[in-house]
Amino acid sequence: MQPKIYLAGGFKGGWHDKVSTSLSDNFTIFNPQKHNLDDVEKYTAWDLYHVDKCDILLGYMSSGNPSGYGLALEIGYAKAKNKLIILIDERSPKDENFSRYFAICHASSNIVLSSLDEAIDYLKTFTI
Repeated sequence: MQPKIYLAGGFKGGWHDKVSTSLSDNFTIFNPQKHNLDDVEKYTAWDLYHVDKCDILLGYMSSGNPSGYGLALEIGYAKAKNKLIILIDERSPKDENFSRYFAICHASSNIVLSSLDEAIDYLKTFTI
């Protein structure tokens, strides 16, 4: 059985596709970008259901993500469910004010990395 990864983070930048292309041979990918739901109650239920079903939450705070509120919710829920949380944070090094508030997500994560490529390489070690 393949490990399951939930992709948490903003929908812009094509990062979901990059992760899926790089890892889908060895992982089951839960990609919320693909559910095509617009109703907040429906997509929040979908997201949290799949966070519950995943083994690993890959959280991506890109430098262009305007808030990170959804990501913070998903990290908190994954923490409560004792999931492995791998966080990529590109925004905090560039925004000191944001970094102060986002520190709670760092503290809740098992691993904090600085780039998507670094996270993909790290995840590949899980298939050895």
